[in-house]
Amino acid sequence: MPQAKTPTRTPGADGPLTGVRVVELAGIGPGPFAAMLLGDLGADVVRVDRPGGPGLGIDPAHDVTNRNKRSVVVDLKAPDGPARVLDLAERADVLIEGYRPGVAERLGVGPGDCHARNPRLVYGRMTGWGQEGPLAQRAGHDIGYIALTGALGMIGAPDAPPPAPANLVGDYAGGSLYLVVGVLAALHHARVSGTGQVVDAAIVDGTAHLSSMIHGMLAAGGWQDRRGANLLDGGCPFYGTYETADGRHMAVGALEPQFYAEFMRLLGIPGLAPVRDDVSRWPELREAVAARFKSRTRDEWTAV
Repeated sequence: MPQAKTPTRTPGADGPLTGVRVVELAGIGPGPFAAMLLGDLGADVVRVDRPGGPGLGIDPAHDVTNRNKRSVVVDLKAPDGPARVLDLAERADVLIEGYRPGVAERLGVGPGDCHARNPRLVYGRMTGWGQEGPLAQRAGHDIGYIALTGALGMIGAPDAPPPAPANLVGDYAGGSLYLVVGVLAALHHARVSGTGQVVDAAIVDGTAHLSSMIHGMLAAGGWQDRRGANLLDGGCPFYGTYETADGRHMAVGALEPQFYAEFMRLLGIPGLAPVRDDVSRWPELREAVAARFKSRTRDEWTAV
């Protein structure tokens, strides 16, 4: 496999997961990222590529999710393809796949086939909508998943549509990271009990779970169900972004009283410090802060 142009090491040579063998059935997005994280932690990852290469649309040499992996090309639709993957699964601790529900089973490399060869295997599955349910067979992308969970509706200004936050919230936070947590928990269970598990990670589930604190605050009356009206969503004038004189921007997070007081002092408007606790005057404070930031360039403010 072409190596990503980032520092790499010998796969499986060091790290807390040294000795753990992972088989990744190649895909795009959250599955490869999850396998990359396991490789970063020391696992020996073998990526099973399909003939014709990956579908990310960039030169594989620049795909950082390839790092710390070895690879083999297997045509799962060829007569000997499934058997070759099952041979790898028999010697592995973890297998990760990101097919639509039912595809791995139809190809002959589903959980049942793999566990028949290796009962200790942790079989990780990454989907958008989950293995079951009304949307399970639908195609999808990050923005659709996070929209359905409500997470997308928490982001952005109140007078504009919610912006697309790249594909970080769903694919990687709600998808990859939850898959890795599940795989590590199942790996621990397999080592204790000798029995593998199927880890079913769905992006909609993970993203909804990421929103737990916000839902708790909403239930407690500490969060309004509208954008740009809360402490952490841009509604607060001392937690947000401001344009500078050169058209660039500064990010501000001065929530605690001592940091807020220093923020006011450095901006040169200490007289407005009491406005912090008066929500009705937040628009006034925002205008004053915005005017101050517009008076200098980003580099000048960084130096402050």
